[in-house]
Amino acid sequence: MSIPVGISACVLGHKVRFDGGHKQNRFVVDELANYVDFRPVCPEIGIGMTIPRPTIRLLQLPDGDERLVEVKNQDKDHTSKMKDFAHKQVSTFDELCGYVVCAKSPTCGMERVKLYIPNGNTVPGGSVGVYTKELMAKMPWLPVEEDGRLQDPVLRENFVARIFSLNDFYLSLRENRTPGAFVDFHSRYKLVLMAHSPMAYKKMGRLVASVKEWDMDEFYYEYRQQLMDAIKERASRKNKTNVLMHLQGYFKRSLTKRQKQELSELIDNYREGHLPILAPLVLIKHYLNEYPVPYLQLQTFLDPYPQELKLRYGL
Repeated sequence: MSIPVGISACVLGHKVRFDGGHKQNRFVVDELANYVDFRPVCPEIGIGMTIPRPTIRLLQLPDGDERLVEVKNQDKDHTSKMKDFAHKQVSTFDELCGYVVCAKSPTCGMERVKLYIPNGNTVPGGSVGVYTKELMAKMPWLPVEEDGRLQDPVLRENFVARIFSLNDFYLSLRENRTPGAFVDFHSRYKLVLMAHSPMAYKKMGRLVASVKEWDMDEFYYEYRQQLMDAIKERASRKNKTNVLMHLQGYFKRSLTKRQKQELSELIDNYREGHLPILAPLVLIKHYLNEYPVPYLQLQTFLDPYPQELKLRYGL
């Protein structure tokens, strides 16, 4: 079953932009689409605007209020319609595991969207698109990323990993909210958490230890938010090196001196930035096949998403 992911329709290649064009993203269309079921939305079309249509932008009024107005006629204000549309759309998104939005868009941009003041100047730092602001406010756990930022291999890998993790969370726990199910899920994500945030790893360990004291529905939502907050943090090379060394420790009684040295050298080369993380991981997975360790075989860190996506080649 494909993973449901929302997307700005123009990023998927639909010709819905103000000038009748699109902003198709090749990674999204050629690679990620093989694993997810994209749910395209064009907020402008959603509120009844035409193709082509007048250009719109964000305008900050003297009182600080932000409005979505037409560039050539600022009296034409689409803010209320857009907020209403966003509210209705988000209420149907419970099953989504991610969302790809269009960068710089006054409706869909995730950050640094140009925010104008009446004299035509812009506010430093910009703002967030009206539609995406509602999306992120109502669904703070949801992985959201801009099309342009997906060109960065680190951001791309992090976003895709979060999509697959949230989907795994839903498949594992949406219909099975029991203490044992939460413990099992958390056990599989220990190394993922260790790589992304050692602090969250400790905090969530304490949370899971108290699971029997919680109402299961409340725990479900709390755990989901903490999990997604934790893995949104970029997994540093230092943290991932610590995870690799942790994995290496499970084989200290199985490997020969030469094998230990070979693995240590690969981990050191990764730590120093000379090799991608795939180099030590391939050898670790080889040893895991030779000398099975049930706990490690269940670790999501080893295979967080399909290897065909080639996301770890540049990490």
